[in-house]
Amino acid sequence: MVARITTFAFAGIEAKPVDVQVQITSGNPHFAIVGLPDKAVGESRERVRSAFAAVGLALPPKHITVNLAPADLPKEGSHYDLAIALGLLAAMGVVAPDSLDGHAAIGELSLDGTVGRTLGALPAAMAAQAMDLRLICPEACGPEAAWAGEGTLAAPSLIALINHFAGRASLAAPVAGELAPPDAMPDLADVKGQDGAKRVLEIAAAGGHNLLFCGPPGSGKSMLAQRLPGLLPPLSASELLEVSQIQSVAGLLERGQLSRQRPFRAPHHSASMAALVGGGIRARPGEVSLAHHGVLFLDELPEFPAQVLDSLRQPLEDGSVVISRANRHVRYPARFQLVAAMNPCRCGGGPGDGACRRGPACARTYQARISGPFFDRIDLFFDTPPVTAMDLSLPAPSEGSKEAAARVSAARSVQHERFGDVAGTGRRAVNADAPARDIATIAAPDEGANALLSDAAAKLALSARAYHRVLKVARTIADLDGSTSVRRVHIAEALSYRRRPPDAQPGQTSAASSSSLAR
Repeated sequence: MVARITTFAFAGIEAKPVDVQVQITSGNPHFAIVGLPDKAVGESRERVRSAFAAVGLALPPKHITVNLAPADLPKEGSHYDLAIALGLLAAMGVVAPDSLDGHAAIGELSLDGTVGRTLGALPAAMAAQAMDLRLICPEACGPEAAWAGEGTLAAPSLIALINHFAGRASLAAPVAGELAPPDAMPDLADVKGQDGAKRVLEIAAAGGHNLLFCGPPGSGKSMLAQRLPGLLPPLSASELLEVSQIQSVAGLLERGQLSRQRPFRAPHHSASMAALVGGGIRARPGEVSLAHHGVLFLDELPEFPAQVLDSLRQPLEDGSVVISRANRHVRYPARFQLVAAMNPCRCGGGPGDGACRRGPACARTYQARISGPFFDRIDLFFDTPPVTAMDLSLPAPSEGSKEAAARVSAARSVQHERFGDVAGTGRRAVNADAPARDIATIAAPDEGANALLSDAAAKLALSARAYHRVLKVARTIADLDGSTSVRRVHIAEALSYRRRPPDAQPGQTSAASSSSLAR
């Protein structure tokens, strides 16, 4: 007789079903686990043996074979322990074999028989619900798994499960964790001066555009970036589900608490490629995936290794990252909004007395660390001027994050009506993610705006990607203005946010001519 129960293998945030087959036959005592297990799965033999001993059971002195099917799917992690143990209990007759029908299980066994916390409870529970199975998970993961719906069982120990299936004591269904209250976000009113930077930050929030601040140290670049999440609307239900699955696989859900606050990740510039895009032995999600539907802030942008920055080009374009292994490919969602900050040069020089003494060559050399294709994926560039003592002595601005967030929310509502339901498409309902085939329709400039854009595209040698990004930014500016059409003034402002040459005069943008053309 073969006892069966379902468990799951994780490929990214997808939980793939694994059929755990347990057979006990006569022969020399041996315990074999087959089906492409890694070392952690192979070590289940000893954890299961010790857990059985803790509850007063001993493995029969026979040939025990555990097959994890399909055999060509790699099995990684310790969460297979509980399914293997339950299959053994059924094969030994401790629990009725048919009692495992309709169940799936994940969990790591301790040597004393308790069921320890494991990663991925939420995606496993969702997969079990889709297969009409009842998931058995560790008690510590119960509040997390319960978000997938009713029918989950949370087991504190192996003996509790034996009693449950024997009918002596039933396990209570876990209660879903609370929705965590949003953290207090820093307010935009704390930033004095920098009215132009606040304007471009609002445009970035409204349209989901990537943004780069360039300015001398102390000009408020990091302060501005940290206030972007406070301008963004909370996660929708579908977005919350995607973000929570990633956090579950990464082990970041505490007591099953989900949060509608958008992620904000700020890795240090010494972060490796694996830390940023994901990787490691078990292909864990990186910072770009943990920032899914949120903000990824890269401070001191040129200090990141060039290879690490170029690895972001695919996620910025496709909204996902693929981690390649010899025998498989793991895909994680990574639809994030990039905000970066950098000094104009290695010396951190700015205009006036603090200008770099080495001249424009210093800025060219420093900014050359970032590739042109990477720059081409940034929609908005803004030079933050130094903050003067006069700026700091002024009273706090009358407007803060609350007022800016209201305008952003109104603009995003317009975009949501424009793009409709984008769930399952891998895109966001924002202008920055508009498909190229739709740009000519949703962001069609009027005659004067089209003439300005054509002239600027020729003078600035805009690539096709940059041309489309100008139109997307102009569409967002028009949405903030409540305009149904993209006019000349919107194109002019969008062009003013293009990248300026490193040796340009302070305050001079690459599209300086656009202001005169707009008049």
